[in-house]
Order: sequence, then C-alpha cells, then structure tokens
Amino acid sequence: MVLKALDDGNLAGYYDVPGGRIDTDEFTTPFEDILRREVKEEIGSPEVYINLNPVAVSRGIISASKMHGGRGIHIFYVFFEAEYKGGDIVISDEHTDHKWINLKEIDLKDYFTAGILEGVEMYMRT
Repeated sequence: MVLKALDDGNLAGYYDVPGGRIDTDEFTTPFEDILRREVKEEIGSPEVYINLNPVAVSRGIISASKMHGGRGIHIFYVFFEAEYKGGDIVISDEHTDHKWINLKEIDLKDYFTAGILEGVEMYMRT
C-alpha cells in the first residue's frame, strides 16, 4: 500500500510509504514498537505483520524551503517489509489518499521520487 503525498509537501505529486522518525525519547525503544507506532499514526490499527529485517536503505533531503525554520534535513531511510492481514485503513492528515499497487506492474518513477524511489528500487532488486 502507498500513501498519496500532500500537494504542498516535499513529495508533492508522488506517493509515500507508511513510516516516520524515531522520537527523541525512543532511542532505546525496540524497533518493532517504533514501527508499530508509526504504522498506527499513518494508517490506523489494521493487523499487520512486520518483518524486522530491513529490506532496503536509501537517503534523501528535505529542502530548506519545505521546512519550518528554514533548515533542510538529511534523511537516512530504512525500509521494512510488512504484510497486511486485515482491518480498516485510516490514513492520517499527513497524506491525502492511499492505494494498493503491485510494484512489479508499475513504473516506479511515476509513483516515487528521491529517497523513497531509491529505497523501493533497491527492494525490487532483491
């Protein structure tokens, strides 16, 4: 499943995958707990199996013009594979829509850009 990016965000016109950042107070929190929190924040509480072995990595930059405060940030992405088992998808206000896609049947560059594209391309090579 992919999430349609906001029209005024750094991924405008493209899709994102569920995920997010480690909160400051989560440095010693188990990765599974962090991943589950992010899934819940972005798509609600469906039943999801998460493989805790990373499947891809990439990097990206959010430009200063897209950030409040005027400083760009560098991002190191770590991708995990998950399997949807059932339940309602309720997307957060960080995205405008969602859709189910088969990565093997699309042109990845039509859906993803920058670090997300790099990570999805790495995943597809495995």
